[in-house]
Amino acid sequence: MGQLLVGVDVGTGSARAGLFSARGESLGRAEQPIRLRRRSAREAEHDSGQIWQAVGEAVQAALAKAGAAPEDVAGIGFDATCSLVLQGDKGAGVTAAPDGLANWDTVVWLDHRAIAEAAECTATGDALLDSLGGVMSPEMQLPKLMWLKRHLPASWQAMTAAFDLADFLTHAASGSLARSESTLACKWGWADGWPTALLVRIGLADLIDKANLPDAPTPPGADLGPLTPEAASALGLTPATRVAAGLVDAHAGALGALGGDAASGERLCLIAGTSNSILALAQDRRPIRGIWGPYRDAILPGLWLLEAGQSATGALLDHLVRAHPAGGEPTADRHAAIAARIAELREQEGARLAAHLHILPDFHGNRAPLAEPGAFGVMSGLTLDDDFDSLARLYWRAALAIALGVRQNLEALGAHGFATDRLRLGGGHVKSPLLRQLYADATGAAIELPRADAMLLGSAMLAAHAAGLYGSVAEAAAAMDQGYATIAPGPERHDRDYRAMLAMQRHRRELEQIVREAE
Repeated sequence: MGQLLVGVDVGTGSARAGLFSARGESLGRAEQPIRLRRRSAREAEHDSGQIWQAVGEAVQAALAKAGAAPEDVAGIGFDATCSLVLQGDKGAGVTAAPDGLANWDTVVWLDHRAIAEAAECTATGDALLDSLGGVMSPEMQLPKLMWLKRHLPASWQAMTAAFDLADFLTHAASGSLARSESTLACKWGWADGWPTALLVRIGLADLIDKANLPDAPTPPGADLGPLTPEAASALGLTPATRVAAGLVDAHAGALGALGGDAASGERLCLIAGTSNSILALAQDRRPIRGIWGPYRDAILPGLWLLEAGQSATGALLDHLVRAHPAGGEPTADRHAAIAARIAELREQEGARLAAHLHILPDFHGNRAPLAEPGAFGVMSGLTLDDDFDSLARLYWRAALAIALGVRQNLEALGAHGFATDRLRLGGGHVKSPLLRQLYADATGAAIELPRADAMLLGSAMLAAHAAGLYGSVAEAAAAMDQGYATIAPGPERHDRDYRAMLAMQRHRRELEQIVREAE
């Protein structure tokens, strides 16, 4: 049997595959775009068939770059966003689109069409909410399925299975109907059993049968069996390759970023990309209002997971670039050019740079710690300027606002005993010197930068356990850890801007109260 491992990470806009040695060295990496249909700010769909095709192409390209043979690969692991895949008879996709186009069978994680249904779930006061920070998010699967049953009854009738995207990928790879503890606990309401009373109350009494859900979840990294012949052909591997039960993408990032430190608990990491997730592992249960969790065994056995998130971070910066007259398509080069101009302006103006401009970055709601999915973004201090420098100033203040949101979440975690002086960083923001330093400066935490792609390495760690190379996921994480570099915080903590952000949150609540009184 081979000793190499494949990790697959499916994000919002692409599928990535990495080939690793049994010691965690990266040998080859490839990426393929996936289609995202964004019909409105609140509605978005994927095509699961196109995602699977992109995964296959990425895996084959990663092997080719490494010059590895298919028989060299012992195991494969998957992580993905918490998107909802709908299937009908014989695995056919079931449309999630109101206009009925059949191939759009996946509700994207960031889709907020079910915001009213989420509020209904919160209003029940069900005990499940104690594991969700007290508030049901429209990014969870229960409200999305409520919406589907109400608004697309034909799709509900046609549905014979529903998967979190990571579980869809392991199903496509192995044929197994197992669902990961990571996905079921964090997105489906599993908490030592299904919340049957809540399901009846919200009109989903038939969900377990309709979605073909198991009686219990499967631990991440468990061996789900070998690749099916069809999957082996699609991925360019052999049917001897073992398939690991997967993880939510941020959870895989935490595993890969923390490595050998993950099993100790009491560590924080920030997985930052389209959205941000601050993940905290603990050895005891610590529920915190406004923060998802605690979830037991969601990443490693015996540890509790809390997740403090920001729904739009990289997505917000992309949006501002697209919307500004001097912006354009938010490519990596465009972001880099804006960051370079910000550095020049900061050199010239120091702390005075755009000091009049303040932003609340909740353009897609506030996931944590306020837990207000219906919250709006706010900008104060705009002018009629529309040149490139005005874009740079706006971008700078939005990036700072995102970092200050991380600070607010860290304070909430710190109030419950978590050490916040170090923060391991994974995800796309690792590539941004601007954001890396802002996270350090605004929070006062030392930012630790993993020397490997955290999500891909985390999924490869799962594969290593499933393939029998290590006796546990924790053992694989320790053996495959690639270490990290450290960025120290600078002297500027942006305290004035933090006070301004808290004041803007108060003012937003006051304005919303005025609006409610007028209704």
